[in-house]
Amino acid sequence: MTSPATPGDRDKVVSKLPGWLRQNLKIRAAQCGIEIQAAVEQGIRDWCDLAATPANVDTAGADSFSTFLPEGQWDEFKQIATDRRLSLIQGLAQSVQLWLDTNPAPSIARPAITRRIVVCNQKGGVGKTAITAGAGEALAEDPSRLYPVRIAKQLAAAIDATDNPFESDSPLDTEDLPGLGLRVLLVDFDPQCHLTNQLGGAPLPMNGDSLTNHMAGDPKGELRDLIISIDDDSFDGRLHLLPACNDAFLLDVRLSAVRAREAALERALAPLEADYDVILVDCPPSLGLSMDAAAYYGRRRNDEKPGQSGTLIVVQAEDSSADAYELLTNQIDDLRSDLQIDIDYLGIVVNLYDGRRGYIATSSLQGWVDIKDPRVVGLIGDLKEQKEAVRVKKPLLSYAPKSQQAIGMRALAREIS
Repeated sequence: MTSPATPGDRDKVVSKLPGWLRQNLKIRAAQCGIEIQAAVEQGIRDWCDLAATPANVDTAGADSFSTFLPEGQWDEFKQIATDRRLSLIQGLAQSVQLWLDTNPAPSIARPAITRRIVVCNQKGGVGKTAITAGAGEALAEDPSRLYPVRIAKQLAAAIDATDNPFESDSPLDTEDLPGLGLRVLLVDFDPQCHLTNQLGGAPLPMNGDSLTNHMAGDPKGELRDLIISIDDDSFDGRLHLLPACNDAFLLDVRLSAVRAREAALERALAPLEADYDVILVDCPPSLGLSMDAAAYYGRRRNDEKPGQSGTLIVVQAEDSSADAYELLTNQIDDLRSDLQIDIDYLGIVVNLYDGRRGYIATSSLQGWVDIKDPRVVGLIGDLKEQKEAVRVKKPLLSYAPKSQQAIGMRALAREIS
């Protein structure tokens, strides 16, 4: 955030402000990317310049409020408030409301091309589903509310830490930021239906329609009719799920008879893209034709900037993840070469990390960091809140919004957004 002067160049002033107005000021300043003191300074300046006094603001229940203003501004403000026969509390409330009225919340930046994030790893059990859900939830959170987010430098600090950075007695630094407010579709592409079950959905029946049918060229209806909304105030209709069906176990067999099978997922999902800013695909632990189709879906399209879409690889800090990572990247590189396409790596997420596991965990984490390209974009701890959210079938970010895992998911969403 920016500020025109440091607190040392300013006078500290103390007055009162209603709690609701103070909260609105805090949120709007964060949305506009400026310091609260800069917003109050501008509001007072504009209020002092008005030719007529604005309508009164309800100041009932006003509580202590302090800020830093340029030298002399508060004295000028007090004199004008006296001339207008207003209390300082009312004058300050009018100034803040004036700033809010003249600085509306910025609109959400919508991508020109729907971003496609393919969450993958050939190894099962690394937490691809948790990362898909958590990142999607963070991308869809309410832009008019503030949420704790791990500040960017804390990822490097956590990686460099010799102890466990996720222990409750050493919490990572955070800042309160507005939700990203994007329209998000989560696609459960795994026949095990973990994402569907975790978010409280029901797997699609075997004798009905499914994503598999649409990919195989045998649809039984509109794919959008299968989509469900993840109802929660934090997402306000922006977070949707395309449930899985167990018939996806047969997908590779059915794709073998499909023309241009690597484009099958894209053909199925293309009609939905206009409704969403981001589509995240939770892939099965497979290196078959279905993974080819998922990777192809994440390829860089014409006129799309590098790093907007691509693969997000989820690993753990242990050796078997490294073996699976090599198999997956070999498959993606072969697909790039065979089809002459660009498939970007959006980064590596080290999930379920626990430094208390000793040398195996810490040395493996360092090994992921040393790769550099793709770089580590997320470090998520092995904590109880995610498991509890799964048990009660609720989104992690609404079940435990202030947990270290939720804070890390928001940081991850900003790294890849």
